[in-house]
Parts: sequence; C-alpha cells; structure tokens
Amino acid sequence: MKQLNAVIWDMDGVLVDTGRLHYDAWQSTLDEYSIAFDEALFRQTFGMNNETILRRLLGDRFSPALYDEISGSKEERFRAALPGNVTLFPGALPLLRALREQGVAQAIGSSAPQPNIDAIVGELGIAGYLDAIVSAAEMPGKPDPVVFLTAAALLGARPRDCVVIEDTEAGIAAAQGAGMKCVAVATTNPVEALQTADLVVDGLEAIEPSRLLALVSTP
Repeated sequence: MKQLNAVIWDMDGVLVDTGRLHYDAWQSTLDEYSIAFDEALFRQTFGMNNETILRRLLGDRFSPALYDEISGSKEERFRAALPGNVTLFPGALPLLRALREQGVAQAIGSSAPQPNIDAIVGELGIAGYLDAIVSAAEMPGKPDPVVFLTAAALLGARPRDCVVIEDTEAGIAAAQGAGMKCVAVATTNPVEALQTADLVVDGLEAIEPSRLLALVSTP
C-alpha cells in the first residue's frame, strides 16, 4: 500500500525566493570574464548545478580550474548578500509544520552547493523541520534523479512513497526519473511550462498534506 512517507523540497525558487540574489551574483561575476548573461538565460538555467551551467556558458573554454574560479566567486557573492535578504515563500512554513506534525519525513534536495544550503537553512531557522539535506553540486545535475534518490535513501523512504516539490522542468524530470510524484510551483516558471508535473500550483499556500497523500495514492 502506498503512503506519504517523505516530501523532498527543492530549495531555490521553492522554499525560498533567492532568484534575484542568484542573478545578481552570476551577472557581476560573469561580467568580469566577459561572458554574456541575461535574465532569459538565467531562467533557462535556474535549478541546474554550477557545473552544468558553466559547461553551457563556457563551451570549449570550460576547464576544471576556470570552473572552480568562477563558481567559487559567484557563490561567495551570493552568500555575502544573504543576511537579511532571504525569506521563505508564503505557505512554506505552514506546510513544513503540518508535515512535521503528521510525521512525514522531509529533506532538501537542491542543486546548490552545501555551504549555500547551510547558510539559507540557518538564516531561515528551519533546520528543525528537516531530516536530511542533499546537495547535488558534486553530483550529476538535474534532470538526473540522483539527488532525489539519495534523499529518499537517507530518509529510509521508497521512491514511490515520496513527493518532490519543484519549480523547474529539469527538477520535474529528475523527480519523475526517480519514480516519485512531483508538485510544481509556478514561482520561477509559468504554469504552462510545468505541465509535465503531477500537480501544478501557483503557490505553496495551495498545498496541504492531504493533497500530497492523494498524489502518492494515484497510480
């Protein structure tokens, strides 16, 4: 019998609104390397890990040394901008609390580097709601499902009993590739771009544990 054992949250664009901070950090860093970057390209790559993004941006120029240099600089700028400038999306805290009260395990499965996740979780004070945190920064990036499969294993949950909350097409594909149901939140992308998800909502306020349970109960 299927049951809702775990919810795996993407972080940026789902739990927390960090889009502008990421964009500004990328733009200021890439400007120093004369690499073109705009909001359209940012939307296309949001949710991917830095290696995937920089392989796309650098093409034949990509090297491990240049990747480390650019990625490190970008993330330092991003973390420096965090204090006082990051907030949970509306509906996030009530859902975190409701799931905790119902005994549903919760994890973050994010493409962000571990120091970023730790800084954001600390800034928001939500560590007490989380049973595991997985960074895919050193893993194959989404749409590869490894980040969500790793989170499920840490939670001791079967993939079919997990629901992922995501905001990008790559994230949806990763969740479904892991054999998990996926709720897409239209915070980063329009509803029309998220139709491959099992459920699409405008915001987290529309999600209750009962809706997530209904998803895993659906063949």
